[in-house]
Amino acid sequence: MTTTPRTYVLDTNVLIHDPAALFRFAEHRLFIPMVVLEELDAIKKGASEIARSARQASRFLDAIIGDADARAIAAGLALDGHANGARERPSGKLFLQTETAQGGDRATLARETPDNSILATSLALRTAPQWGDVILVSKDINLRIKARVLGLPAEDYYSDKVLDDIDLLYTGVREMPADFWSRCQDKVKCWKDDTATFYGVPAEALTPCIPNEFIYFAGDEDLELRVLRAEDGAVVLRQTRDYRAARNAVWGVTARNREQNFALNLLLDPDIEFVSLVGTAGTGKTLLAIAAGLAQCMDQRRYREIIVTRVTIPVGEDIGFLPGTEEEKMTPWMGALMDNLEVLSETQEGGEWGRAASNDLIQHRIKIRSLNFMRGRTFLNRFVIIDEAQNLTPKQMKTLITRAGPGSKFVCLGNIGQIDTPYLSETTSGLTYVVDRFKSWPYGGHVTLRRGERSRLADYASQYL
Repeated sequence: MTTTPRTYVLDTNVLIHDPAALFRFAEHRLFIPMVVLEELDAIKKGASEIARSARQASRFLDAIIGDADARAIAAGLALDGHANGARERPSGKLFLQTETAQGGDRATLARETPDNSILATSLALRTAPQWGDVILVSKDINLRIKARVLGLPAEDYYSDKVLDDIDLLYTGVREMPADFWSRCQDKVKCWKDDTATFYGVPAEALTPCIPNEFIYFAGDEDLELRVLRAEDGAVVLRQTRDYRAARNAVWGVTARNREQNFALNLLLDPDIEFVSLVGTAGTGKTLLAIAAGLAQCMDQRRYREIIVTRVTIPVGEDIGFLPGTEEEKMTPWMGALMDNLEVLSETQEGGEWGRAASNDLIQHRIKIRSLNFMRGRTFLNRFVIIDEAQNLTPKQMKTLITRAGPGSKFVCLGNIGQIDTPYLSETTSGLTYVVDRFKSWPYGGHVTLRRGERSRLADYASQYL
């Protein structure tokens, strides 16, 4: 079945969001209005992520145009020779605006703005039969609304969606049916190695087999297992360590529910190099990560220090520029870290003086770093915590995780229901991206925390407000 090629008019924010969007439209035509090129030129200066994306989009356009003259540009430029690394090679053409739009309903548009200019150009294209169906693609909701008011089809940019529905996001936890063991019949093997208990079950009894996924049985907290690997037609499971017991407390912190116990099993496993924790406010993501990091930095000497970073997006009005060093500038954004450090300091023994000494020691082993200075760095033997990771784009997430050097562990924390970054959604967030991409990697693990443990008030507010 073949489809009739359509003409997609791209807004500036699409190219800023994904410079490679030029190669994501298969056999369809792309049209870039002149005002989009002007906006790219206006924002290309600086070291921000927006400026970098604008420069990358300009480089793509420059490579596509090459030595083409005005006649070749008006006839359309082939895209298939420039889509290096693209999932599918586009067979469509790129068109740049070479003349003033005629026929657009400018009387309806209140004033001459970049958005209205894009609208007028799109409306003018629709009057010419050679362009076929004309569709405006924009991440700007208001621009899409204005387009539909004028009868112009408009769409969001969907190519970067990780999942069609956020409910399909991997949770890292699976409840097994009551007849699980009976289906395994007499093919189950059980053995011990040091303090751990292992099980071998037939591969067909546990499909799909996802490394480091946790399985449990309803009403049974004594048997909680983690998938290790599949080998010789069998799946090897390992019994989890119970961090709900006081004897296994991590820096004075014990797990309060099943998911927290699973999270600590991942955070404290030296073979797991990447952990992602997703959960609503009050589920204990930050507290568990910091407690696990301190236990491995201070007690086990597995890592040299803890690096904490996050996106600096205010909830209300921005407080403006902050004085001081990088760490001092980041301090106001690290209120959650400080709150959890107070809790962890109180768990230490030795009275007030002992807790004060522990607090000073902790402060020297935790470094606060800004995302703005991560490029080019390599973290060796560090326990890196990326807080509020739902506000990162997939590209930013890749930039951060590729900083990992030998012996380091990365922990991503976030709540995909609280995204503050413009043009990001639950299905396009960098946190959703890494959860989906790392779920099959044998050295990574993920847990979705569902139960709030902050307080009855916070738990009720998160559910009903």
